[in-house]
Amino acid sequence: MAPREVHYVYKETRLNLEPQSASSIVQLRVPSTKACSHSRSSSRITNGASISDDEKAYRVKSLATASSVYRRKHHDSPRSFLWRVLENDTVLSIRAADVCKRQKEPDATLILNLKFNSPLRTSCIGFADSAEHDAVTVFVVDHANVLHSITLRPDAFRKRSVTENFSEACKSYSPPGFGFKHPHRLVAVSPEQLIVTMHDGGILRFDKNKSHEGTNGSLWKETIYNVAGWGQSLRGLVPFQRNQTIRHDKVNMELTAATSVAATSMGYDDTNFLFTICLDHRMRVWDVRTGQILYTGDILNTNRDPQEVGKWIVDPSQSNLIRIVNTAQGQCLVVTYSPIGAGEFKFWRAKANNQGSVLVADLFPNHTLTPQPPSSLDVWTMADFGIAQQDEGPEIWTLWKNNFTYRVQALQLRPKSSAGPFSTGWKAVFLDSVPPAAQSSNSCDPTDATERWLDLIFFPGRFTRSTLETALAMYEKGSGSAKDTSSRGSKTLAESICAVIGSTTTLDQGSAGRMDYDQFRASSEVQWRRFYRLLIELDKQRGEALSLVVDTDLGMPWVLCADVAAAIRQCSSLDLVCHNMNAPEKSSEDVAALVKTGLDFVDNFSDGMWQLCRAALQSEMFENQAKSDEERLQYFSDKAGFWRQVTEEECNQVVDALGQNFRTVTPSLYEDLFDLLRADSDEGNRELQFAFTNLGRNVVVRATQDTADLHWQILFSQLILLVHMEFEFDNEEDALHSRFDVGAIYRKIIAALRRLEHVKWMAKTEMNAPAMSASRRSSVSGTSSPTSKRSRDEPQVITALEGILGHLLGLSEAESQPLMASITNVVTNLCAYDSDIDLLPYLHQCFLLKADRPDLALQLSPFAEQDAFSTYIQGRVFLALQDYDTAALYFKKAAIGLSTSIRNIGRHSVGLLDDTEWSLLNNGLPKYYSHIINLYDRQKAFSFVIDFARLALQFTNLGDRESASLNSEILSRLFSAATTISYFDVAHSALLAMKDEAMQKSYLRKLVEKMCETGQNRELVSLPFAGLQDKVDEILLDKCRQAQDVVNGAPYHQILYAWRVSRNDHRGGAAVLLDRLRKLKEMGEGDKFADREDVMDTAVTRQYLLLINALSCVEEGQAFILEDVPEQTPSKGGGDAVGGVVEMDKLAAVVGGGSEAGEKDARLEQLSKAMAKAGRKRETPRQTVTLADLRKQYQEELDRVVAIQNDQYEFGDEDAMDIA
Repeated sequence: MAPREVHYVYKETRLNLEPQSASSIVQLRVPSTKACSHSRSSSRITNGASISDDEKAYRVKSLATASSVYRRKHHDSPRSFLWRVLENDTVLSIRAADVCKRQKEPDATLILNLKFNSPLRTSCIGFADSAEHDAVTVFVVDHANVLHSITLRPDAFRKRSVTENFSEACKSYSPPGFGFKHPHRLVAVSPEQLIVTMHDGGILRFDKNKSHEGTNGSLWKETIYNVAGWGQSLRGLVPFQRNQTIRHDKVNMELTAATSVAATSMGYDDTNFLFTICLDHRMRVWDVRTGQILYTGDILNTNRDPQEVGKWIVDPSQSNLIRIVNTAQGQCLVVTYSPIGAGEFKFWRAKANNQGSVLVADLFPNHTLTPQPPSSLDVWTMADFGIAQQDEGPEIWTLWKNNFTYRVQALQLRPKSSAGPFSTGWKAVFLDSVPPAAQSSNSCDPTDATERWLDLIFFPGRFTRSTLETALAMYEKGSGSAKDTSSRGSKTLAESICAVIGSTTTLDQGSAGRMDYDQFRASSEVQWRRFYRLLIELDKQRGEALSLVVDTDLGMPWVLCADVAAAIRQCSSLDLVCHNMNAPEKSSEDVAALVKTGLDFVDNFSDGMWQLCRAALQSEMFENQAKSDEERLQYFSDKAGFWRQVTEEECNQVVDALGQNFRTVTPSLYEDLFDLLRADSDEGNRELQFAFTNLGRNVVVRATQDTADLHWQILFSQLILLVHMEFEFDNEEDALHSRFDVGAIYRKIIAALRRLEHVKWMAKTEMNAPAMSASRRSSVSGTSSPTSKRSRDEPQVITALEGILGHLLGLSEAESQPLMASITNVVTNLCAYDSDIDLLPYLHQCFLLKADRPDLALQLSPFAEQDAFSTYIQGRVFLALQDYDTAALYFKKAAIGLSTSIRNIGRHSVGLLDDTEWSLLNNGLPKYYSHIINLYDRQKAFSFVIDFARLALQFTNLGDRESASLNSEILSRLFSAATTISYFDVAHSALLAMKDEAMQKSYLRKLVEKMCETGQNRELVSLPFAGLQDKVDEILLDKCRQAQDVVNGAPYHQILYAWRVSRNDHRGGAAVLLDRLRKLKEMGEGDKFADREDVMDTAVTRQYLLLINALSCVEEGQAFILEDVPEQTPSKGGGDAVGGVVEMDKLAAVVGGGSEAGEKDARLEQLSKAMAKAGRKRETPRQTVTLADLRKQYQEELDRVVAIQNDQYEFGDEDAMDIA
C-alpha cells in the first residue's frame, strides 16, 4: 500500500521540563501513617544532587513513568497543574502549567516534589478542587495500599514558606477494603469523594467524614458496590470466586473490572455518574450516589458471539479508552475507543436527570469510525486520545506511538455531512524533534570548531543538563578516560565536556616533521560527532509519549512525554506552505514551488560554500552600502561565489521548477511570498490583558526559535536563488531585471533577514534573570533551611528574548481564536518583517548594560543604527568593557548630535540614564562632555576624564551663572583626575583657572599635600603658582609646624626650604631648617651615629651645617632668625625675649655694618616696627638667633658628641652626689 499524503495543519513546540534554576524545586517528604498522626516536625528533605553516571540511573532520576495535566473546574489561578511520577515511582512532581495569567498576578514558578515511602500506583493518582476553597487535593494510592490525600494551596507554588508545615496538609489512611481487594483505577469526584475500581469488578467509594467521629473515628467512610448493583457494609462483604480472570500485575483480574474510568455530574450538583470501560469490552454507567449500574453495553454497540469472549478482552493496562465532554445540563458526549483489531471509535450521547436515570444512544450507528494510523509502513499503536468541542462539532485528537516515536493527528467531525462524520480527512501535527545535524569543520571555518559544537549542544531548550551529564559519563567510560566526578567539581559543564573530548585527541607531527593540524582537526571532529551521536540517542528516551491532554477551554493540546512537554499550535501561513510542499493547496502551488526550489538549491551546497555565502550575507546586512542595487547584487555574487560549485543538473532543476527563463517568477509571486511572512493585521491592535507565565514564555521562546530559523532558511535560500536567476541568462531581454525591479526584492529580503538575525540572537542567547528586590524575594521564597537559602541564591537563566521583550508579549482579554492560534500569531508577529514590535538595538543594549552584560551588548553592535544616541550607546558598551579608547571615539562621534537641542526628545534607555543624565544631553557640548566626564570618573579612567574635561572647557561660556558653575565643576573634575594620576602640571593649570577662591584654596592644599606625599618635590618647586606662592608657603609652613616626626613621612621641612631658597628667601629657608633642628634634638637624633668611621656625623650635626650654610647666604645685616621659644624652655646663649619683645641693642649689633648711620637707623626702625607687629599678633615668646649663635651651638654639639664617645657625661643638678 502506498503511503498516503499527510496534510500538516499543526506543529509541535517541545519544552524541556528541567527547571531554570535549582531554587525552583521544593523537596517535600510525605509522612507515613504513623508520622502523619503524631509528628508535626518539618518535612523538608535535602536536595541531594548526584550526577547520573549511567543510562539506568538517568532513566530513574530524570524520566517520568506517568505524566498528565489536571485542570481545575472552579478556580483559575493557577488553573492547570502538570504532574509527573519519577524515581522508581516514589516521587510525584507537581507544577503549575498555565500558559498565561492576569497581568498583576504573581507567577507560580515552584515545583513540588513529593517523596513517598512506598512506590505509587501510577494508575491511582487523582486530583480534585472545591468551589468553596481555593486549593487542589491530590489523591494517591501506593503499593502499600495506603490512601494519601494532600491539600495544596496555590501559594505553595509561589512561596516556599507555605510548605513549611507540609505534614499538616497530608492525610494518610489504610482502607480496610484494600486488605482483600486490589485497587486498579482511581477517579476523584470531589475533594470529599473519590472512587477506586477494584480487581473483581466492584468499586470502592470513599466519602470523607466531616469529623473523625465516624466509624472507628476513621478519616473516610467506605462503601463497596459490585457489578450486581447491590451494596453492603465492608465488614459483611466476603469475596467469591470468578469464572474467568486475566493475570495483570500479579493479580487475577475479573473481566468485569474497569480499566478506564471517567466521572461527570452532567451539570447537576448532587449527582455524579461513573462511566467505566471494562475488560469484557463493555461500558458500564454507575450512579455514584446509589451504586447502581444504569447502563451496560458493548463499547462498539455490536452483538458478539458469547463463545468468542476471548477475542474481545481488553488488556488491563489500557487506561485511555473513554473521554467525556459535557454539552448541556443533563447531557454529555461520550467517546469510547476499542483497541481490539485495528481499533475503532464510538460516539455516544448520554442524557440523564438528577433522579439517577441515564439514556445512552449511539450517535453514528451506521458508520464505522476507524482511525487511520500515521503511515502504513510502520506499526503504530494508539496510546491516547482527546476530545475538543468545536462549533462545527466534536474534534478528536489521537496520539500514536512506535517505540520512542509518536505522531499526533486530529479530525474534525461533521455530524451532518452526507459523506460521513469522518469524511473530512485527518490533519497531522508536524514534529521537528530531530536535533540539527552538525556542519563539518574545515580550515576556512571562521568559527572555532569547539565553539561551534558548544553552540550546537548548549542551544537553549535543546538538551537538559542531566542528559549532558549522563552522556559525558557514558562517553568517559566508553573512551576509558573516566575520572572521579569530584575532580571536575570546580569546572562548568561545558569546560568538563571540552576537557574530556580534548583528552582523546593529540597533536602529532606529520611526515614532514611539522605539526599536523589537519589530522588533529579531523580527529577532534570524529570525537565530537561520537559524543553528539551518544547525546542524541540518550535524548530520544526523553521523547517517549505518555499521555495526550486536550484543553477544552483554551483549545490547546499537549503531549506529555518522559521528560518533555510538547505544546501543539496552529501552523502559520508560511508553515502550511513549507510543511506541505509535496501536496500544496491549489492557491499556493506557485509560491510553494518557489520556496521548494530555493531550499533544494541551497541544500546542495557544501558546508564550506554555505559558510562563504553566510559571510557574504553578513557583509550585506551590517555594512553601510553606498553601492547601487546592481552593484550590490554583483558584489554578493562575487563574494559568495556559489556559482563555482553549481552543476548543470542543479541549474536545470531550477529551470524545470520555475519555467524557461524563470517565467513563473514575477513580482506578484514575490508579493505572495512576503504575504506569508507578514504579521497578523489585528495583532498590533490588541491590548494585552494577560501576560505569559514562565511556561508560556518558554512556549513562545521555543516557537520563536523554530519560526525564526524556518523563516531565515527560506529567505536565505530565496536570496541565493534570486542572485542565481539574476545572472543566469543568455539574452538581455530574458534577464530577470528586465521584467521587474530585482534590486527592490533584494533589499526587502536583506531587511527581513537582518531582523530575523536579531530575533534569532535574542532567542538563543542566555543570561541571568535580573535580580529581584530583597523584599520581593522574601515574599516569594519565604524563609526556610540553609540549604534552600543557598539554592535561592542561584540565578535563574532566561533568554535575552524573555528579558528584553518579555513585557511586550501577551494575549488580549477576549481572544476570538483558540490559544494554539494565538501563540502562533504572537510568534509570527515577532518574526515578521513588518512587525509592530520594533527591535531597537540601542534599547536592547541599554537593557544588557543595566543587567551588567556588556559582552552580550557588544554582540548587538552590528545591528546598531548610525544616529547619535545609538553611537553614544556603543561608547557605553565599550566603556563597560573597559575599552576606553574605543569608547572615547564613539563618544566624540556622537558629540554634535547629542549636544544639539531637540524639542521633543524621547527619553528611553531602560533606566540606564537617570533624569540628571538626560538633562545633560542635547543641551550643549559642555554639558554633554560633562556627562562623559562623569562616566569615565565612575570607571576611574582619569586620563580620559582629563581629555574630555579639556574638551568641555573649550566650549564653556563664562558669561552666565549656569555656565560659570558648570565651568567650576569641570575644573574640579579635571583637577581631581589629574591629581589622582599625578598629572600635576594639568592640575596646576586647572587650579590657576579656578575663579572660586574657597575652592581654589582647598584644592591648592590638596595639590601641595599630594605632591609632597608622592615625592614630587622638584616639580612642586618648579611650578610657578602665579598669585598663589604665599598660600603655598603658608600650607607648607603649616605642615612643618604639625610635623612631629621629621625623620619619617613626607619631608615637609626640606620641601619648604627648597621652595623658599628657589625664590631667594634664604633666611626663610634657614628658619625652616632651624625648626627641623629643634625637632631632631627633641627626637634624640643627636645620639644616633649613622657613620661608624665619622662619629661626628649625626642628623643634628648635618642639620647645623645646612643651617649655617643657608644663613651664610644672607646679607650680613640680615643674618639672623627669629625663633619661637618653646614653652617652659629657658633661653640659652642665643638671645633673650620676653612676651615677644626683642632686645634692640643685640639686634642693632647684628644689623650693624651699614656705612651710613641713617641707613642703620632706618633699618632698625623698620625691623622694630615689624617686631612690634609680630609681637602683637603672637603670644609665643620669640628669640633672635644669629649666625654666630648657630656656630657656637654647632661647636657645643660637636663637643657633646666627642664627650659621649669618650664616655664623659655631664651631671645635672638632679644627678649630683654627696661624696663628702
